[in-house]
Amino acid sequence: MNLEALREPLNINEIDFRVQSINKGKYVTILAYKDARADMNRLDKVVGAIGWKREHLNNNHNCIVSLFDSENKQWVSKEDVGTESFTEKEKGLASDSFKRACFNWGIGRELYDYPLIQFKLNDNEVDEYNGKLKLSYKANFSDWRWFSQFEDGKISFLGVKDTNEKLRFSWGKFIKEKTEEESWIYTI
Repeated sequence: MNLEALREPLNINEIDFRVQSINKGKYVTILAYKDARADMNRLDKVVGAIGWKREHLNNNHNCIVSLFDSENKQWVSKEDVGTESFTEKEKGLASDSFKRACFNWGIGRELYDYPLIQFKLNDNEVDEYNGKLKLSYKANFSDWRWFSQFEDGKISFLGVKDTNEKLRFSWGKFIKEKTEEESWIYTI
């Protein structure tokens, strides 16, 4: 079992970004997170589809993720608890406890080291409803181009361009690479 492969940073395409808050100055705070599919895909890739299992206990509050240790011929388990989501309460609880148990195996643990993602929104990217600022449809972060680099398993650079190719956020030191895909951050 290659546990180090479980701990490799997730590809930026496996990370989702959502709004945590928007303040009155129209600065948005973004959270980076993984969904359960990223965990399932990593487990399938590293230990195989039959090399892992998950069990939910206590009405989905607890999830146990077990990996089969073929050398010692036994299952090894890690457990964690989750919290309910605002939509689909039970499903969200099961998904959250599963993702947290997978963090214990090291999957996506680098997300805890991501920098604070905060930047000013354009006026057309914000709508106001009942005195609260909300993201408008013009700011769809899933359509934006995110890029990350890691050094020794730790994030060393994070950046994003909007759909107009305008750099909206960058953090850390970008190591210019020779590939065209990785040089996008300098094309402003």
